[in-house]
Amino acid sequence: QKMGELPLDINIQEPRWDQSTFLGRARHFFTVTDPRNLLLSGAQLEASRNIVQNYRAGVVTPGLTEDQLWRAKYVYDSAFHPDTGEKVVLIGRMSAQVPMNMTITGCMLTFYRQTPTVVFWQWVNQSFNAVVNYSNRSGDAPITVGQLGTAYVSATTGAVATALGLKSLTKHLPPLVGRFVPFAAVAAANCINIPLMRQRELQVGIPVTDEEGRRLGQSVAAAKQGIFQVVISRICMAIPAMAIPPVIMDTLEKKDFLKRRPWLGAPLQVGLVGFCLVFATPLCCALFPQRSSLHVSRLEPELRAQIREQNPSIEVVYYNKGL
Repeated sequence: QKMGELPLDINIQEPRWDQSTFLGRARHFFTVTDPRNLLLSGAQLEASRNIVQNYRAGVVTPGLTEDQLWRAKYVYDSAFHPDTGEKVVLIGRMSAQVPMNMTITGCMLTFYRQTPTVVFWQWVNQSFNAVVNYSNRSGDAPITVGQLGTAYVSATTGAVATALGLKSLTKHLPPLVGRFVPFAAVAAANCINIPLMRQRELQVGIPVTDEEGRRLGQSVAAAKQGIFQVVISRICMAIPAMAIPPVIMDTLEKKDFLKRRPWLGAPLQVGLVGFCLVFATPLCCALFPQRSSLHVSRLEPELRAQIREQNPSIEVVYYNKGL
């Protein structure tokens, strides 16, 4: 190793910031979901991939600083699948979450009055979710096209049915209540979509490990907890973007400024949603640690017995909750 060269012991397999604290997780996800990563060219993505792969192979790019190495790692992670190494389709990347959700949510909240537009935007939203869920699937439990299709159709049907059912119920209620129908539909769809997309994990379980990362077995209890956490964080992610703009828009639409300029309604709504999502997306991804833990006493009886027999000192197991 030459003078001034980066040491080879920086662990770029893990995030840069301490993931046991909320602040560390938030900083990590602000970097992961940064929409500016979408503007990077193919050449810039390839350059980052080369820096990361060379570093992992023990070759340091001359003149590379630690900040540049971390930047390359996050650019690489933003565009390539962690298990397969394939480049993820543009709209399936974590950095596309804010601009895509901002457009779709803004339109859902703007066009919530007519049935055809309700159906259309709920369908667009679930199609986008299917792309994201497929792009960010876990390599350990690959999802089949059949499972993907089932989850997609079920979530779309669930979202549309919830939206139309609630829309008919709110006819006699104040207009502001009607504006919250899209949120209820999205929340219902998340409760259907995520468990269905990850049904294989609910059937066979997900790997659980000890503190050092040694695999102890497969647990359905861990899968259930992980999926529950993801559903909660996805619903929380939608709350600010789908609850704050309707209240603001309801107030603004009563004022002369918007009455005289009705065309401003949609862009204003989309902008408000985008502002909320820039913060809500990383902060809600950070609600639960990516590497979550579960007490051994809450595992399935067979797995619990097996762990107690082989490693009686282990009280807590760890697993990857997914995104």
